[in-house]
Amino acid sequence: MVNRFFYFFKGNIYVAMLLRLLIIYVLFSICRLAYYWYNQSFFPDLTAVQLARIFIGGLKFDTTAILYVNMLFILGNTLPFKFRLLPAYQKTMLWIFMLTNSIALISNIADIPYYPFTFRRTTWDVFAQFSHEQNLFRLIVQFLLDYWYAVLFFIGLFFILKWMYAKVSLDKTPKITNNIAYYSLNMLAFLFSIALVIGGIRGGFEHSTRPITLSNATAYVEKSSETVLVLNTPFSIIRTTDQSGLKKQYYFSEEELSAIYSPVFYTPKKGELKQKNVVIFILESFGKEYIAALNKPTTIVGYEGYTPFLDSLISESLVYEYAFANGKKSIEALPSVLSGIPGMESPYVLTPYSYNEINSLPGLLAKEGYYTAFFHGAPNGSMGFDAFVKAAGIAHYYGKTEYNNDADFDGMWGIWDEPYFQYFATQLNTFKQPFCTSLFSISSHHPFEVPEQYRGKLKEGPIPLHKCINYTDQALRKFFARASKMPWFKNTLFVFTADHAFFPYYEEYNNDADKFSIPLFFYTPDGSLKGRNDSIVAQQIDIMPTVLNYLGYSKPYVAFGNDLFSATKSAAFAINYINNNYQFFMDDYVLMYDGVKCNGLFNFKTDRALKFSIDNKELEKSLLRKVQAFIQQYNNRMVENKLTVK
Repeated sequence: MVNRFFYFFKGNIYVAMLLRLLIIYVLFSICRLAYYWYNQSFFPDLTAVQLARIFIGGLKFDTTAILYVNMLFILGNTLPFKFRLLPAYQKTMLWIFMLTNSIALISNIADIPYYPFTFRRTTWDVFAQFSHEQNLFRLIVQFLLDYWYAVLFFIGLFFILKWMYAKVSLDKTPKITNNIAYYSLNMLAFLFSIALVIGGIRGGFEHSTRPITLSNATAYVEKSSETVLVLNTPFSIIRTTDQSGLKKQYYFSEEELSAIYSPVFYTPKKGELKQKNVVIFILESFGKEYIAALNKPTTIVGYEGYTPFLDSLISESLVYEYAFANGKKSIEALPSVLSGIPGMESPYVLTPYSYNEINSLPGLLAKEGYYTAFFHGAPNGSMGFDAFVKAAGIAHYYGKTEYNNDADFDGMWGIWDEPYFQYFATQLNTFKQPFCTSLFSISSHHPFEVPEQYRGKLKEGPIPLHKCINYTDQALRKFFARASKMPWFKNTLFVFTADHAFFPYYEEYNNDADKFSIPLFFYTPDGSLKGRNDSIVAQQIDIMPTVLNYLGYSKPYVAFGNDLFSATKSAAFAINYINNNYQFFMDDYVLMYDGVKCNGLFNFKTDRALKFSIDNKELEKSLLRKVQAFIQQYNNRMVENKLTVK
């Protein structure tokens, strides 16, 4: 009896298919282990028990991804026809299996070294993010060269996959010779397989079960930052392909909503608008961690900064001690800084609402007679900046094309910061005052190179980015040395911030809050803005309303931030999105909210590691009302195209 049982199932096509799918489960788990091992410094508190729970929970998400990826393979092997056993047909199944699963493995492996850049799993919007890059092939080649060990890792898994696939035996002829029995049983097996696939993709078979999403991963972790270990990249990409729009929210009535939070600014003032120039520097990857002036006094053992010029400038500026980026990508920074539109679940420019009518700081000032321009030394069209600049009402775009000197091209991203900053100063000197301009730097970016003449001459640190930060700081010093002699300089408000922070070197910055910590300060040559504000939180989307208030702008507009110059500690807030959670900062606290439930309340100033959740229901309820009001205003205004005041 036992022998007949094994005889029937040995070489059976369904058994062979299941065994081959099991290989993918093993390889996905190996990728998850590699993901953790490579990035383990970001998960310092994980115990063996917690890690085991993550791996077990990850199988649920792996199931969905594996079934999606192998749909064609499963269909081809379960069709109730005898031709599926033919050698030529099975060879086709082999190629389908290898191709689809190789793509899945590539996405999983590529995300391993990419995590420190984004602190999340890659989602569908990555394709839109890089769709406008003219040097995409060069970027891919550089990535493969820099992370050659990831390439070797994939090659190793590929050959394991092919070898183990061949080890699974498969009969070339059916063991059931009676046609009626053969087709009847195989039709039942086909229908049963479809039911199993649907249940596996949904994450369960109960009628009440909703298809699992990224947020379901929080059920297997202690901290929201650990959800990336539960997930896999194919699942993250697949589950975000249908995120074509935001859902309108109705937490509050319109009357309640306006009382809790409104992004409409209207402050009638007497007098004319100040005819003061505005220059905004958006510095690539300039996290707060690298700037000594923002880390003094410090308890970080062996701390070093890499920005001596910015340190000196900060001492003469109005500085916000606790400032946060509203996103983790460069494409999220421009709408945040210039239009007061943060990146939430997806970067604004990659959503269906990117064609909405919007305000922008330069666009509003252009209507008041300001000359407006945006500078970015990358190839024109990079990251879709030119499209956003046009939508924002900025009159002039200065990119690599306008610079027109490839001798200063870094070979990867664009023009080196030092010559481009000098070009920026030269162009500013030709503009009619008042003007509102912004510059997005590029040199402090992977692959972390500096011009040949500076190699070995800059301050270097434990990570390659440090020398690039020092190089850009030096480029800023030379810009100010030149610009300070120009006639427009003294009549200018300078704003400094970063697009996002880079992955942390010091353990003190290795938490979900400080991963967004950036500089934000205002400098005027006459010294009228000076001091250090360590009481209120600040963010990129505060720049637009703060500058407009400073200039005395009195017309209504929409921006999702705060006017920092008039905000109070109990009213100022900051918000960003990470690991499927909104992080809402107010006062000394940060609330984690996934859209359904609160996942933690912390004092981010006294508990930088965010280890000790506060049990304060009244405070939690207060912050929850505010973040829900923000989400309702954000989502509904996006959907209804109400980002301006008519």
